[in-house]
Amino acid sequence: MNKIKTDILVIGAGSGGLSVAAGAVQMGADVVLLEGHKMGGDCLNYGCVPSKALIASSKAAYGQAHARRYGVADVTPQVDYAAAKDHVKGVIAQIAPVDSVERFEGLGVRVIREFGRFVSESEVQAGEHLISARRIVIATGSSPLVPPIPGLDEVPHETNETLFDLRERPEHLLIIGGGPIGMEMAQAHRRLGSAVTVIEGAKALGKDDPETAAIVLDQLRAEGIEIVEVAAAAEVRGQAGAIEVEVEDGRVFKGSHLLMAVGRKPNLDSLDLDKAGVETTKAGVKVDDSLKSTNRRVYAIGDVAGGLQFTHVAGYHAGIVIRSALFGLPAKTSTAHIPWATYTAPELAQVGLTEAQARAAHGDRLEVTRFEFAHSDRLITERETAGLIKVMVVKGRPVGVSIAGHQAGELANLWSLVIANKLKMKHVAAMVSPYPTVGEINKRAAGAYFSPRLFDNPTVKRIVGLIQRWVP
Repeated sequence: MNKIKTDILVIGAGSGGLSVAAGAVQMGADVVLLEGHKMGGDCLNYGCVPSKALIASSKAAYGQAHARRYGVADVTPQVDYAAAKDHVKGVIAQIAPVDSVERFEGLGVRVIREFGRFVSESEVQAGEHLISARRIVIATGSSPLVPPIPGLDEVPHETNETLFDLRERPEHLLIIGGGPIGMEMAQAHRRLGSAVTVIEGAKALGKDDPETAAIVLDQLRAEGIEIVEVAAAAEVRGQAGAIEVEVEDGRVFKGSHLLMAVGRKPNLDSLDLDKAGVETTKAGVKVDDSLKSTNRRVYAIGDVAGGLQFTHVAGYHAGIVIRSALFGLPAKTSTAHIPWATYTAPELAQVGLTEAQARAAHGDRLEVTRFEFAHSDRLITERETAGLIKVMVVKGRPVGVSIAGHQAGELANLWSLVIANKLKMKHVAAMVSPYPTVGEINKRAAGAYFSPRLFDNPTVKRIVGLIQRWVP
């Protein structure tokens, strides 16, 4: 057994683990990184990157078929599904060197291409290596959750880990799960020429604000996607090319392919966490606000920590761990400023609290200001006027923002900055945005907050009248 001693041991080379490893080694720590599968983890290989690449292909196809509104003739796109998947693989290949073994070894990280399992509170075995570390970071991510639906184990089905290897376009794609992954892939495949049915046991896009989610769902339905809500799958049957999903009320939906997109489960099974005194919950590793587990030497970050499951959250967690593990400084996580986005068209984004959450937390102190995308001059020029921004405000300070519309994910960036730094609506109103830009919507939303205070205020009008009468 090859024995290794190190300052920081990172288990998992996804976005969170790579961020910890790169940051720690460049700040002078000795770092060992374990990865038994693909460098870059789910985001690079099966998640964010390939899905956005396929969405880009579908956007190009949709643009060809809907160019008339710009004075350009519509044409029927000639979709080569396999070539679109080649585009996806090319995008992954272009980004992969940033996450590669060679890059991290060049930074000074010792990379071991093995899975790790705990053998004690401070030791992890990986192949023929026994690694003792002062601090250990579990960054093993999550995997697709495949629920025990009767018949599913006998029927061919895809998950996000297999979908991007599919070379032949599905004739009719059935999707179980109406969350972000399901809805993004539904629209992408519809635009690439597949018939699509989404089957959701509760409400589609149910974690988002219902009003803004409805804007997105209306567009998806208008594009021909069948979205079936409050319809839990009761049985799956059939074979490749002829699959049936029966829901609890007896309805049967037929398709050629099946995608399971019902959620994620933390990757914990092979870690032997009990040997390290690390407790877990159904959601993942049990951690406190500083991301420390019940073993104070061991941290957990990203999906495996059981909170919000987004790549950027894993990166945020990495910064918390570096502050704590390297410098011994107090550092706690917060979700108040965390944004997320669903990259349908129109996009859907959320920062902080939804309206319902804000009302529950703040009651009558809450004010909600709104601005319709239809009043954005830039979006009028681009014929992308379906959209809405809602800002939840308490005592002049935003506590949540819900956005549906063109570039909603980009618009969310500013509000994360505002909430993270406890800025007020007056600070957003004070910025100057180039005209005409989509980003001007954020300033217009702040203007909508102040308009009734200025233009519908009798006191303001009286003061202005006095000044105009008496001041030379």
